[in-house]
Amino acid sequence: MQEIFSNIYDFLMNAVAALGVYGPILGCFLIIIESILPMLPLFVFITMNTLAFGKILGFLISWLCTVMGCVLSYFLTKKLGAKYVERKMTDKSILKKFLHYVKNLKTQQLTVIMAIPFTPAFAYNLAAGLANMKFSKFFVTILISKIFLVYFWSEIGTGLVDSLKNPTSLLAVGIMVIIAYIASIIVNKLFKIN
Repeated sequence: MQEIFSNIYDFLMNAVAALGVYGPILGCFLIIIESILPMLPLFVFITMNTLAFGKILGFLISWLCTVMGCVLSYFLTKKLGAKYVERKMTDKSILKKFLHYVKNLKTQQLTVIMAIPFTPAFAYNLAAGLANMKFSKFFVTILISKIFLVYFWSEIGTGLVDSLKNPTSLLAVGIMVIIAYIASIIVNKLFKIN
């Protein structure tokens, strides 16, 4: 079993090395696109950058790309999505109530919500753009909250890769994921987010 994990680890490290500088560039591009297409696995791209550039530079690059992707998603929604959603919504009163609620959340509340790794950032970007939230409020929230999110995923991702050498450390990673998930449930209930 240890040999299987060791082979997977070697394969991942060789793949990162073989891609050279193009791997992290691709990772950066995909991090930005992930803010628009949420089905992409953000933690994989953050892990790729961390492995390729190291913990500090990989973190900074991933954080900047995540912020850029969120800002792009916000502006696309604000400019293109608002009219489309309004046309498609049959009950506009529900939409207006929801957008009013999002717009009036305090920056501190938004930052805490967005710092939790399992909060769907894509939905927040859309809601902020549709609610016509002030860009300064949106930007500060994203700038701060993404620090914690990127750090979390870089630690989880590199922890998983390292655990391929030592499978017993998977337990610690699993516990971190469970704690983050429970924290997201508590915050969602605390702020009454459905």
